[in-house]
Amino acid sequence: MSLFSKDNGFLGVDIGAYGIKIVQLNKTKGRPQLWTYGIVDGAIDIHLPDFSDKSPEQLSQEGKMLGSSTFQTNGEKKDTPLIYGESDPRVDRYAEILMRLMKEARVTTTLATASIPVSHVFHTIVTLPKVEKESDIQTYINAELKKVLTRPLEEMQVVHQKIPSTNKDEKYMRVLVTAAPKTLVAFYSAIFQKAGLQLRELETEAFAIERSLVGKETATMMVVDVGAERTNFFIMDKGLPMTHRSIQVGGDNIDTVLSNILGVDPTLVDVMKGDVGMISWDEKTLSVFDVVLDPILKEVQYSFDLFLSQSGNEGKRPEKIVLTGGSSVFPPLKKRLEQTFDMRVFVGDPWAPIVYQQELKPLLSELGPRMSVSIGLALRNIIE
Repeated sequence: MSLFSKDNGFLGVDIGAYGIKIVQLNKTKGRPQLWTYGIVDGAIDIHLPDFSDKSPEQLSQEGKMLGSSTFQTNGEKKDTPLIYGESDPRVDRYAEILMRLMKEARVTTTLATASIPVSHVFHTIVTLPKVEKESDIQTYINAELKKVLTRPLEEMQVVHQKIPSTNKDEKYMRVLVTAAPKTLVAFYSAIFQKAGLQLRELETEAFAIERSLVGKETATMMVVDVGAERTNFFIMDKGLPMTHRSIQVGGDNIDTVLSNILGVDPTLVDVMKGDVGMISWDEKTLSVFDVVLDPILKEVQYSFDLFLSQSGNEGKRPEKIVLTGGSSVFPPLKKRLEQTFDMRVFVGDPWAPIVYQQELKPLLSELGPRMSVSIGLALRNIIE
């Protein structure tokens, strides 16, 4: 018999390009406690082609051109037609993987929160006349979004959040707006319904990462999330993700460079990454990775410049860069960031707000950078 009731636990599910990560947290005496976690590694085409700014006609044509999308999980390879939405045949496959993972991890809750990739979400800050009624705010937001969205507003699911201001006399207010295609929302919702889960919330990775790595801290900082295929950049200010950008450079690119240097098969590189920490990273050795790291450094600088040039952000000084994601522990990345930017750079610990058995600390510390999103998702219904 479980020590916790099913209603007391919340599951965070992060479906990424290279697998699924889940974390169940239970609320115990008001604090989040680790109940279980699980990881399925394997290439998954969950990051659909970028359709956030394309019409249904364009999507239909691209589907005909692409024909199928190939993915591999646990050694199995399948071709699946690209459809998008709840009727996508990949729904059954991903639901099956998720159910198997939950069974092996002994998940005891059916309440879940999931993330959608930031590369498929429209995200902006809108300045509006100061109004109190929620309906008036939404009217203003819709009017502004119609000016900038490249697809009909009716096809998008829109959420917003007021940005706190210390000046009560201001005539204007700033609102953080996120919009996602309804077809994408339907696609994810169908996966969780098939897996027997109640999808409580669907949010971007940005808010999940903010919850697990930033918490109540209000300082201006950047979080760099280095995934397998992409690196995401989030500027956090006043405890909110104010900007996010994404580039197609990630751990796979680092693996390719390491494979060439070490002269080994790319599939073995990931296993050998743990040994590279013992290398003396002089300038000559570091320069080998510049082809991969330079785009990341340039994007960090661009994101800072863009944020600081926005109205209301003049004079702010970013204080730190927090690294997360499976490839964030690669030593040259931290070294290059420290050399380029005059601020503290470190790998974040998403387990910091979680209660867990201390004997698990070595293992959890190793897994931590990969679990930031799933932990933040599970925290949503516990700390908010």
